[in-house]
Order: sequence, then structure tokens, then C-alpha cells
Amino acid sequence: MINIAILILKNAVVASIADTAYVFDTVNELLEKSGKPPLFIVKLVGLDKEVKLNNGVFSIKPDVIMDDLPKTDLIIIPSMMGDAIAAAYVNKDYASWIIDQYKQGAEVASLCTGAFLLAFTGLLRDRQCTTHWAYANEFRYYYPDVTLVDEKVITHQHGLYSSGGNNAYWNLLLYLVEKYTNREIAIHTAKFFVIDIDRRYQSPFIIFNGQKNHEDDTILKSQEFIEQHYKGKLTVNQIADIFNVSRRTFERRFKKATRSTVVEYIQRVKIEATKKLLETGKRSINEVMYHVGYSDMKTFRDIFKKITGMTPNDYRNKYNKEAAVL
Repeated sequence: MINIAILILKNAVVASIADTAYVFDTVNELLEKSGKPPLFIVKLVGLDKEVKLNNGVFSIKPDVIMDDLPKTDLIIIPSMMGDAIAAAYVNKDYASWIIDQYKQGAEVASLCTGAFLLAFTGLLRDRQCTTHWAYANEFRYYYPDVTLVDEKVITHQHGLYSSGGNNAYWNLLLYLVEKYTNREIAIHTAKFFVIDIDRRYQSPFIIFNGQKNHEDDTILKSQEFIEQHYKGKLTVNQIADIFNVSRRTFERRFKKATRSTVVEYIQRVKIEATKKLLETGKRSINEVMYHVGYSDMKTFRDIFKKITGMTPNDYRNKYNKEAAVL
């Protein structure tokens, strides 16, 4: 049997707790229907006998108090509401237990912003992780020793798992189901919950918002300049000259402050503008390309696909209601 401990965190997103329990309970039912014994024992684990969530709207009574559970096989850290750093801190009493369980062989999976608590434990140091894309800048700022790959829906390294934004945790749960059972059961579970089982990237959903939580005023102004003049053919030398900084120094300071190269930042600003144009209106792909400062279709398509995981045409067909009707 696989023992699963779902942590009942303060500020937890209730759905991420309920859905996790629902998935593994459903898998047990599917196994029994196929003539196999149930595989998972799911326990809600808390620090107190009762945990109130959503300002007292919901109340959950854990199956077991954390200190009374000496060993488990898989720990699920649910998504957290509000300020992610503050939420991780108010749940810091779980950290030492998570570390101890991991050292005993348990695996740990964080759902969405639960990654902030997993990173707080230090277990993610020098390892990959994903989280909700809207919290990516904040995560990078507070946990610079973690390699954040926020374009991914799922990460898995050394028994540590994480999932991207909001409903991406369904994909991680299916991934875990397949790991502990088999592909057939995972597919059956995905069909039961009507989930796309093999979604691996959240790139199309990301709304770029450059990292500006830093103290380099020159770089902040250069970011604002790029965002205001993205329609032009911007170059690193041009921007460095405008702010009276050598190219080498400018690139070094920009990367340190924003966690992106200047070229990457320019590309992301242009592609974010492209996405907005493709989502509304009837401009052709060529018109959009020229509008955001590109003149070569292959270059434009390659950069767009690299950042979003989709071609411009596929993106427009998916998100533009008018285009979908045509």
C-alpha cells in the first residue's frame, strides 16, 4: 500500500486538498473494479485537530496530527491562497517534518503555490521546480538557488514533484497515478475526470510581467523603455547607449536584476503584445508581425513558438473567438 499524506495547510486552497483525495480514492475504486486490491491509503494531516480555511468558511478535521504520523510514502503540499511567501511562513512548522520524511524515503509533491513551502524546506536547492506563472517573479526573488522552469506544467527530480498554475495540479496527480500504477489506469482516470493527461507546458497561459522587484533604477527604466518602444527594432547596444552604460555592464546588471537577458526580455515583451493582438481583432499574422517590430516570418514564428509552445496561427485559432468562427 502507498501511504499518502495530504497536508492541511493554513491558507490552503480547499479544492486542491479535496481533488487530490478524490483522485486517489477514485483510482482505488478503478483498481477494485478491475479485480485488483486498492493501492492508496490517503490521510489528511494537520498540526491541529481542526483547521479553518477561507476565513472560516470551511473547516477540515485531519485524520491524523502530523507528530503522530512517523512515516509516509508521498506528501502532497496543496496550493495556498494569498501572499505565497506569507503563506509558506505561517506553515513553517511543517518544514522539519517534510525534510525528515524525505530523508526516510518519502516523495514530496507541491501543487501550484505549494512550491513556496517546498522551497522553504531547502529541499529544492539547485533543483528544478515550477509553480503558478503569476508568482514566478516572486519565487525567483525569494528562492534564487532554485531553478524555476515556470513554462512547465510538471517537474520531477529526486523524488520531488511540482505543478504549475491552478488546475495544472490535475496533470501532476495523473502523473503520480501513472507512476504508482500504470498507463492504462492513468488514462482511465484522466477520462473519468475529463483531463488532458499529457499536457506538459503552461507556456500558452503565461502573461509576461517582467521582474521589477529590484533596486537597480537604471535597469528598471530600461525595462520601461523596452515596454514602451517594443514596436521598434530594439538592440542591446542602442538601449545601453541610451542609458549611458557599456553593453557588457548593461547586460550583466540586467540579467542580475531581472533574471533574463536583454534579448530575452525584448522578445517576451514583443510576444506578449503579439498574443494580445492575436486574441482580439482580425489582423493577419503578417500585420501583427510588423506591428510588434519583426520583419522576418521564420524568426517571428520561431520566437513565438519557443515562448508560447504554439505557432501564431494556432494561438489565434485557440484564443480568438472571431478567428475560430472563420
